[in-house]
Amino acid sequence: MLRRAFCLIEVETYSFRAARLQTTTLRCWPGFPGWLIFHGNLIYDLTMSDILLTPSADFGGTHMRTRLLTSIAGHEIAVPHFNFVLQPEFPLNALILATEALRIANQNSSRSLFAWNLVSESGQPVRASNGMWMSVDADVESLPDTDYCLVFEGNLPMQKNSPKLLSALRAAHRFGVVIGGIDTGAFALAQAGLIGDRDAVLHWETEPIFRERFPHAQVRDQTYLIDGQRVFAAGGVATLDLMLALIAKHYGEALASEVANALVYTPREINAPQRLTSHKKNVEILPSASVRPSEAAARLKSGTSSQSLLPDRLVSLMEKHVDLPLSLDEIAEKLGASRRTIIRTCVRRYGHTPMFLYLRIRLQTARNFLFYEELSIKDVALACGFSCPSAFSRAFKRQFSKTPRAFRDEIRRQQAQTLRPEIRRLAQTR
Repeated sequence: MLRRAFCLIEVETYSFRAARLQTTTLRCWPGFPGWLIFHGNLIYDLTMSDILLTPSADFGGTHMRTRLLTSIAGHEIAVPHFNFVLQPEFPLNALILATEALRIANQNSSRSLFAWNLVSESGQPVRASNGMWMSVDADVESLPDTDYCLVFEGNLPMQKNSPKLLSALRAAHRFGVVIGGIDTGAFALAQAGLIGDRDAVLHWETEPIFRERFPHAQVRDQTYLIDGQRVFAAGGVATLDLMLALIAKHYGEALASEVANALVYTPREINAPQRLTSHKKNVEILPSASVRPSEAAARLKSGTSSQSLLPDRLVSLMEKHVDLPLSLDEIAEKLGASRRTIIRTCVRRYGHTPMFLYLRIRLQTARNFLFYEELSIKDVALACGFSCPSAFSRAFKRQFSKTPRAFRDEIRRQQAQTLRPEIRRLAQTR
């Protein structure tokens, strides 16, 4: 909460013994996530929904009706506050979903339940990944007091994370602020030393890059994560899932459901995978040799047999072994299937042999490295299982019609548009 001052509420209590109503003004101090109400020698611990969203409640056997006094002696009501830190190339869709969730919560309750500010490193407008420019309210050196500081990062996950930003994140964390990473914002938290060997969530495209940079961090394949003073969302609609969870944390599931309904959205579970599979149920299947008869029968009954999920398991295995590619025999052994079954399934589902599909996956990973990172071509080749940079360059050009260097140069020219337009115009003027 914004710890500006205490709040005062007027409480009507009905005493059965005296058979009369009496009015008392109580002083409330914001706690987390609720409020501490002091009344005589008693202390009541209320959530904000008890005060703002319900007309009455029972405390200590006394029926009390609460009414919030919004302005007594100039005191302000404390509400959860968010600082949204926008980095160059940030995902605009994630920002819109985050702010709209809070706005709808305020609108539907007819009260200011949340407050937020947009922040950039310099206080100047920031260009989103779709080319739109967003004005901000403050810079990182004058961050408003806050409860949450969420870093919105996109196509430049490490290049624009300055020492000033990382220092501001560390300082906010020391003072108890919840620090979060949206889309690729986990890179900033890791650079600031706020992740270490803990769990993290980020956009699935950048997971191999993140693991390469921060091998001790535990990357989890889910839409969002709330881990004490750290929160993460994988970007896109997953940002809305995180915001709904935070709304529910402060004001209850009912308000979070109202916001979801207003946005015509069905919330996902926190451990939902980021990408769709070929099946409605995302069931992890063990190799057939390790499956107990009872488990196999249950899977056949539900239509999620080992064979039906084999294509998804095959791709997942290949993605996990990009740097040190497996042979076809090793793939077959790990999946508990024969070489012939692997080949037949792969050709039927993907139209390619397993090893050609494997090459495409490695090249796509290399493309993501070149897009998001500044590693040398040689290092990208090694990270994607190519021992010879020249062989990597030839394979990459066949796939993307450009050499790795030409691809990166073109992307960087496009991303250079994050400079202010008037600066670009002056730079182009002779």
